[in-house]
Amino acid sequence: MILAILRGLLGLAVLVALAYLASQNRKKIDWTLVGKGILLQIVFAFLVLKVEFVAVGFEWLSKVFIKVISFTQYGTDFLFRSFITNEMEPGVISFAFNVLPTIVFFAALSSILYYLGILQKVVYGFAWVMKRLMRLSGAESLAAAGNIFLGQTESPLLVRPYLNSMTRSEMMCLMTGGMATIAGGVLAAYINFLGGDDPVQQLLFAKHLLTASVMSAPAAIVAAKILVPEVDQFDQTMEINNDKIGSNFLEAITNGTTDGLKLAINVGAMLLVFTALVYLGNFILRDGIGAITGLNEVIQDGTNYDGLTFQFIIGYAFAPIAFLMGVQSDDIVLVGQLLGEKTILNEFYAYVTLGEMKSNAEFASEKSIIMASYILCGFSNVASIGIQIGGIGSLVPGRKSLLSSLGFYALIGGTIACLFTATIVGMFYS
Repeated sequence: MILAILRGLLGLAVLVALAYLASQNRKKIDWTLVGKGILLQIVFAFLVLKVEFVAVGFEWLSKVFIKVISFTQYGTDFLFRSFITNEMEPGVISFAFNVLPTIVFFAALSSILYYLGILQKVVYGFAWVMKRLMRLSGAESLAAAGNIFLGQTESPLLVRPYLNSMTRSEMMCLMTGGMATIAGGVLAAYINFLGGDDPVQQLLFAKHLLTASVMSAPAAIVAAKILVPEVDQFDQTMEINNDKIGSNFLEAITNGTTDGLKLAINVGAMLLVFTALVYLGNFILRDGIGAITGLNEVIQDGTNYDGLTFQFIIGYAFAPIAFLMGVQSDDIVLVGQLLGEKTILNEFYAYVTLGEMKSNAEFASEKSIIMASYILCGFSNVASIGIQIGGIGSLVPGRKSLLSSLGFYALIGGTIACLFTATIVGMFYS
């Protein structure tokens, strides 16, 4: 336990140092804010993992979440029951007929909760705590809290009236928060990926992914404020924008369903394309370069990989980061591969890979699986830079140049934030 904590603290120190080196204004970093943000994450992780009544409460919340997910099955059965035959592979059924409908359902549910004002109240509560504790502006507090539940293009709607006047540091905080967190709809999908049909496993990963979503909010703030410290005066006002709420209950359901359908189609298309591209890349690397140079045999003899592949390259490239975070030595290449897939491709593809690795019992330690689930719990990938510039830029066209200049830094910040949460959880997980 003590060794894990010390190793985790070393990992945190390295991550903070990396963020410091990448900072645009090192002299203006608010180290009090950084310290409070990291402490908030540590306290939350300790409470969830080590304090029984808190753990029980979170398990209850996870059970509620799992129960809500189960309702999706009724709609799925109604639409697709006739297609589920022995002629289709179980994996196809699982993804196409279980995961994607879950995304649609949760998008609609989020829209309903927004219309009823429930989601805003929860977001406001989280925002109030972070604003008071970390001395943030009202807008960035709301955006950070909103990212716990909403996606990287939805949460900016909460602070739409403030977008034109937000400082450079506030905008960085907004973008980093979007990179460091995921939306509720895909969260449910990831629980399905990792938990499968096992209720115990579903509950386990629901608990950890919900914890990751909450912890990533202050983690994103810490990373953002190191990379782009605040140097300007900011607005303390904290009021939630109610645009896109819908004029009535049915419109809210319709809007949410339509948005969810777009997201589900987008996710399915992305997985199809990225999987095909990875196989194309591996054909060139393994069947071309690796076969010609003899590297395939060398890699096969010395590693668990079948030759020179995309997975092999990114696994070993990111393995040192996994080691510093406290991942068991036997698993650092696997976790490194997942981090690389998430950053270069997207987290959805990486979660599919994690689910396959888990099913195939490739990990030496359960702790590595849990830490990997935290590492992947964020939209911090290259494509998200374009998504944010396009999505947020459509709300404030005059600030696209600022968004473009911060895009890569937001990717770094979001990645570091996810690594923060995973490292801290690794300190207490046993």
